[in-house]
Amino acid sequence: MKTSAAAIAVVCGAAAASAFVPHSSPKAFLAKHAAPSTSGLFMAEDAEESKAFDQEAYIAESKEMRLKYLEDQAMFALKTSCENFDNAVFPNALIAGDVVITHLLDRLGYLKNGKCTVMCVDTFHLFPETIDFIKEIEEHYGFKAEIFCAEGVPVLDKDAYDTKYGADLWKEDIEQYDKVCKVEPFQRGLKTLNTDCMINGRTRWQGFERAWIDQFENAPIGGGLAKCNPLAYWTLEDTFDYIAKYNVPHHPLHAKGYPSIGDAKDTIPIPEDGSTRFVDFKFEGDPVPWLDYASERKGRFVGLQNKDGSTKTECGIHVAGAEKTFDRDLWEEGSVKNIESSDAALEVVKSGKPSVVTVYAPWCQFCQGMEDEYAAFAEQADVDVYKFRGDEVRDFVQSELNTESFPTVNVVKADGTVVKYDSEERTVDAFNAFVKEQLA
Repeated sequence: MKTSAAAIAVVCGAAAASAFVPHSSPKAFLAKHAAPSTSGLFMAEDAEESKAFDQEAYIAESKEMRLKYLEDQAMFALKTSCENFDNAVFPNALIAGDVVITHLLDRLGYLKNGKCTVMCVDTFHLFPETIDFIKEIEEHYGFKAEIFCAEGVPVLDKDAYDTKYGADLWKEDIEQYDKVCKVEPFQRGLKTLNTDCMINGRTRWQGFERAWIDQFENAPIGGGLAKCNPLAYWTLEDTFDYIAKYNVPHHPLHAKGYPSIGDAKDTIPIPEDGSTRFVDFKFEGDPVPWLDYASERKGRFVGLQNKDGSTKTECGIHVAGAEKTFDRDLWEEGSVKNIESSDAALEVVKSGKPSVVTVYAPWCQFCQGMEDEYAAFAEQADVDVYKFRGDEVRDFVQSELNTESFPTVNVVKADGTVVKYDSEERTVDAFNAFVKEQLA
């Protein structure tokens, strides 16, 4: 019921407000917009003024009135954000709503004068067309986007990402993938740019999770960071109407059947046969599969599930708790010793001294989950206890330290044999028992 109410409110609320702006005298306005009779004819007070009711013209004019109101409202929101905050940042995902916001920011002069910075996140799984489109709109509007990606990897270097994090991270742990490729670089971007107001393209029309957002919020990220949703009350139809009206540059995959564009690995056309398209600023095929309530993102996150088995609908950027990043390393204090390099790891293995070596990645939730227990184990262990960051040297830890995933706990025997701990029970007692067994 809430979803339906939200849909009705979004469609009717702004339109009703715009209808109170007459284009002529009150009498003419009332006569022009009076309700039609059941015969489909408009009956004026004076029979001589009667004329056929032009339904299509009335709808077109009503949509134009609504779009003008929404445009003014969005511009007001953007002015409020860019004029009242020092570092307004627009994370741009290049979807339909985002290209409208880009166009509005350009019309207001905020892209060229630097009052708003455009930020993009490269997940290393975007469509090639998306990367090309970033360059296209940079050239069209005359700005340069700030691009952020997974920590420790050069922008657009997929091979470096695969080496550090693994090409199949999204298959192995979708939550960690979101953290590494979306949430962390997104937040690092906001911090790097000293963001005090974040502009984004979320709308109530996109679905129940967003059905009650307003134009202005405090974001969960950054503890009160101002958040502006200039298109909060727009429908997707409004968005494409606006794109068509102003010939706004938009993502080329709209012409191939994609209503919304995310990662290539889990984004599909809607309908899947690609029969609905937006080509040359107009729809081909039936637009309803795109424009119906909560349908814009139906082609996103396809085949993905959260750990609790529920269908995935969000990447984690806009949800509460997303500010919990992994800006720090693990086991920075205490008795766990750090191994600085691959050569140093080989020295530990060949030292002739028994030890425990855990291969970890600081972004891994399972490594984070065992942090306290492993620290407590190190405090009372009779052997040296080490940590070795393995996500940056995957080939080495796979060949030398039994590592296929994180964390991997190994007991190193005096003869240099490295024995992997296979249990997921990561407690002090369990570690003690394993070490005792291997070194008996």
